[in-house]
Amino acid sequence: MAINLTKGQKIDLTKGNPSLKNIMVGLGWDVNEFDGGADFDLDASAFALGANAKCPTDQDFVFYGNLKHPSGAIEHMGDNLTGEGDGDDEQILVDLSMIPANIEKIAFTVTIYDADRRRQNFGQVSNSYIRIVDESTGTEIIHYDLGEDFSIETAIVVGELYKYNGNWKFNAIGSGFRGGLAALCAHYGIDAE
Repeated sequence: MAINLTKGQKIDLTKGNPSLKNIMVGLGWDVNEFDGGADFDLDASAFALGANAKCPTDQDFVFYGNLKHPSGAIEHMGDNLTGEGDGDDEQILVDLSMIPANIEKIAFTVTIYDADRRRQNFGQVSNSYIRIVDESTGTEIIHYDLGEDFSIETAIVVGELYKYNGNWKFNAIGSGFRGGLAALCAHYGIDAE
Protein backbone atom coordinates (compact mmCIF):
# COMPACT_ATOMS: atom_id res chain seq x y z
CA MET A 1 0.00 0.00 0.00
CA ALA A 2 1.37 3.40 -1.00
CA ILE A 3 2.29 5.99 1.58
CA ASN A 4 0.65 9.34 0.84
CA LEU A 5 3.08 12.15 1.58
CA THR A 6 2.48 15.78 2.42
CA LYS A 7 4.73 18.70 1.46
CA GLY A 8 8.05 18.57 3.28
CA GLN A 9 7.64 14.97 4.41
CA LYS A 10 10.62 12.63 4.01
CA ILE A 11 10.51 8.85 3.75
CA ASP A 12 13.15 6.13 3.64
CA LEU A 13 13.03 4.03 0.48
CA THR A 14 15.84 1.49 0.86
CA LYS A 15 16.48 1.16 4.62
CA GLY A 16 13.45 -1.07 5.18
CA ASN A 17 13.66 -2.49 1.65
CA PRO A 18 17.38 -3.03 0.85
CA SER A 19 16.58 -5.06 -2.28
CA LEU A 20 14.82 -2.08 -3.90
CA LYS A 21 16.77 -1.42 -7.09
CA ASN A 22 14.57 -0.32 -10.01
CA ILE A 23 11.95 2.35 -9.46
CA MET A 24 9.60 4.13 -11.81
CA VAL A 25 8.83 7.77 -11.03
CA GLY A 26 5.45 8.65 -12.53
CA LEU A 27 4.20 12.21 -12.87
CA GLY A 28 0.64 13.10 -13.80
CA TRP A 29 -1.63 16.13 -14.15
CA ASP A 30 -4.89 17.40 -15.58
CA VAL A 31 -5.61 20.71 -17.27
CA ASN A 32 -8.54 22.74 -15.95
CA GLU A 33 -11.53 23.28 -18.24
CA PHE A 34 -11.14 27.07 -18.35
CA ASP A 35 -7.71 27.17 -19.94
CA GLY A 36 -6.88 29.43 -22.88
CA GLY A 37 -7.27 26.94 -25.72
CA ALA A 38 -3.62 26.08 -26.40
CA ASP A 39 -2.47 22.59 -25.45
CA PHE A 40 -0.64 22.33 -22.15
CA ASP A 41 2.67 20.56 -22.68
CA LEU A 42 4.05 19.76 -19.27
CA ASP A 43 7.50 18.25 -19.10
CA ALA A 44 9.01 16.07 -16.39
CA SER A 45 12.77 16.30 -15.87
CA ALA A 46 15.39 14.85 -13.54
CA PHE A 47 18.45 16.75 -12.36
CA ALA A 48 21.24 14.47 -11.03
CA LEU A 49 23.03 16.60 -8.44
CA GLY A 50 26.41 16.43 -6.75
CA ALA A 51 27.30 17.45 -3.19
CA ASN A 52 27.00 21.15 -4.13
CA ALA A 53 23.34 20.65 -5.24
CA LYS A 54 24.34 21.38 -8.86
CA CYS A 55 24.57 19.11 -11.91
CA PRO A 56 28.25 18.12 -12.42
CA THR A 57 27.77 18.20 -16.23
CA ASP A 58 25.00 19.08 -18.71
CA GLN A 59 24.52 15.30 -19.25
CA ASP A 60 23.27 15.07 -15.63
CA PHE A 61 20.08 16.81 -16.74
CA VAL A 62 17.63 14.17 -18.06
CA PHE A 63 14.64 15.59 -19.99
CA TYR A 64 12.85 15.37 -23.35
CA GLY A 65 16.04 16.49 -25.13
CA ASN A 66 18.37 14.05 -23.28
CA LEU A 67 16.38 10.93 -22.46
CA LYS A 68 19.12 8.86 -20.83
CA HIS A 69 21.80 9.62 -18.23
CA PRO A 70 25.31 8.53 -19.40
CA SER A 71 25.44 6.00 -16.52
CA GLY A 72 22.17 4.40 -17.64
CA ALA A 73 20.81 4.99 -14.12
CA ILE A 74 18.11 7.49 -15.16
CA GLU A 75 15.92 7.14 -18.25
CA HIS A 76 13.07 9.41 -19.32
CA MET A 77 10.37 7.41 -21.11
CA GLY A 78 9.46 10.18 -23.55
CA ASP A 79 7.57 13.43 -23.92
CA ASN A 80 3.77 13.53 -23.59
CA LEU A 81 2.63 16.66 -25.44
CA THR A 82 -0.94 16.99 -24.08
CA GLY A 83 -1.32 15.21 -20.72
CA GLU A 84 -4.64 13.72 -21.82
CA GLY A 85 -5.99 10.50 -20.36
CA ASP A 86 -5.70 8.85 -16.97
CA GLY A 87 -2.59 7.64 -15.20
CA ASP A 88 0.96 8.89 -15.45
CA ASP A 89 1.60 11.49 -18.13
CA GLU A 90 5.37 11.05 -18.07
CA GLN A 91 7.61 8.46 -16.44
CA ILE A 92 11.27 8.35 -15.46
CA LEU A 93 12.99 5.05 -14.65
CA VAL A 94 15.76 5.00 -12.04
CA ASP A 95 18.16 2.15 -11.29
CA LEU A 96 19.40 2.96 -7.78
CA SER A 97 22.32 0.52 -8.10
CA MET A 98 23.73 2.36 -11.14
CA ILE A 99 23.64 5.94 -9.84
CA PRO A 100 27.23 7.25 -9.96
CA ALA A 101 28.96 7.79 -6.61
CA ASN A 102 29.29 11.56 -7.24
CA ILE A 103 25.49 11.94 -7.49
CA GLU A 104 23.90 12.52 -4.09
CA LYS A 105 20.45 13.73 -5.09
CA ILE A 106 18.03 13.53 -8.00
CA ALA A 107 15.50 16.36 -8.24
CA PHE A 108 12.29 15.62 -10.16
CA THR A 109 10.66 18.66 -11.72
CA VAL A 110 7.72 19.56 -13.92
CA THR A 111 7.69 22.61 -16.20
CA ILE A 112 5.21 24.08 -18.68
CA TYR A 113 6.67 24.21 -22.18
CA ASP A 114 6.47 27.66 -23.79
CA ALA A 115 4.44 28.92 -20.81
CA ASP A 116 5.10 32.64 -21.30
CA ARG A 117 4.09 32.70 -24.96
CA ARG A 118 1.00 30.59 -24.27
CA ARG A 119 0.19 32.55 -21.08
CA GLN A 120 0.01 29.38 -19.00
CA ASN A 121 0.91 28.61 -15.40
CA PHE A 122 0.33 25.92 -12.79
CA GLY A 123 -2.79 27.74 -11.56
CA GLN A 124 -4.47 26.24 -14.65
CA VAL A 125 -3.32 22.68 -13.82
CA SER A 126 -4.94 20.34 -11.30
CA ASN A 127 -4.51 16.85 -9.85
CA SER A 128 -0.71 17.01 -10.17
CA TYR A 129 1.13 14.17 -8.48
CA ILE A 130 4.32 12.18 -8.31
CA ARG A 131 4.44 8.52 -7.43
CA ILE A 132 7.23 6.01 -6.99
CA VAL A 133 6.67 2.40 -8.01
CA ASP A 134 8.86 -0.62 -7.25
CA GLU A 135 9.37 -1.92 -10.79
CA SER A 136 10.07 -5.50 -9.72
CA THR A 137 6.65 -5.88 -8.07
CA GLY A 138 4.61 -3.09 -9.70
CA THR A 139 3.77 -1.85 -6.19
CA GLU A 140 3.28 1.87 -5.64
CA ILE A 141 5.48 2.83 -2.69
CA ILE A 142 4.89 6.59 -2.47
CA HIS A 143 2.21 8.96 -3.74
CA TYR A 144 2.42 12.74 -3.32
CA ASP A 145 -0.37 15.05 -4.53
CA LEU A 146 0.90 18.58 -5.09
CA GLY A 147 -2.36 20.33 -4.29
CA GLU A 148 -3.45 23.65 -5.76
CA ASP A 149 -0.92 26.04 -4.20
CA PHE A 150 0.54 27.35 -7.44
CA SER A 151 -0.94 30.33 -9.26
CA ILE A 152 1.85 32.08 -11.18
CA GLU A 153 4.57 29.42 -11.25
CA THR A 154 5.70 27.78 -14.49
CA ALA A 155 8.07 25.24 -12.92
CA ILE A 156 7.83 23.02 -9.84
CA VAL A 157 10.42 20.95 -8.01
CA VAL A 158 8.12 18.07 -7.14
CA GLY A 159 10.42 15.91 -5.04
CA GLU A 160 13.94 14.64 -4.51
CA LEU A 161 15.58 11.25 -4.13
CA TYR A 162 18.63 11.67 -1.95
CA LYS A 163 21.34 9.54 -0.37
CA TYR A 164 21.59 9.57 3.42
CA ASN A 165 23.87 7.23 5.39
CA GLY A 166 24.07 4.88 2.41
CA ASN A 167 20.29 4.66 1.96
CA TRP A 168 17.99 6.36 -0.54
CA LYS A 169 15.22 8.59 0.78
CA PHE A 170 12.52 10.68 -0.86
CA ASN A 171 11.60 14.24 0.09
CA ALA A 172 8.25 15.72 -1.04
CA ILE A 173 9.33 19.26 -1.99
CA GLY A 174 6.47 20.92 -3.90
CA SER A 175 8.23 24.25 -4.43
CA GLY A 176 7.36 26.53 -7.33
CA PHE A 177 9.54 28.70 -9.58
CA ARG A 178 8.77 31.44 -12.04
CA GLY A 179 10.72 31.42 -15.30
CA GLY A 180 10.05 27.83 -16.35
CA LEU A 181 12.76 25.39 -17.32
CA ALA A 182 15.39 28.12 -17.77
CA ALA A 183 14.99 29.14 -14.11
CA LEU A 184 15.37 25.54 -12.95
CA CYS A 185 18.42 25.01 -15.15
CA ALA A 186 20.05 28.12 -13.70
CA HIS A 187 19.19 26.93 -10.17
CA TYR A 188 20.88 23.57 -10.82
CA GLY A 189 23.91 24.94 -12.68
CA ILE A 190 22.90 24.04 -16.26
CA ASP A 191 23.38 26.45 -19.16
CA ALA A 192 19.87 26.53 -20.70
CA GLU A 193 21.02 27.77 -24.11
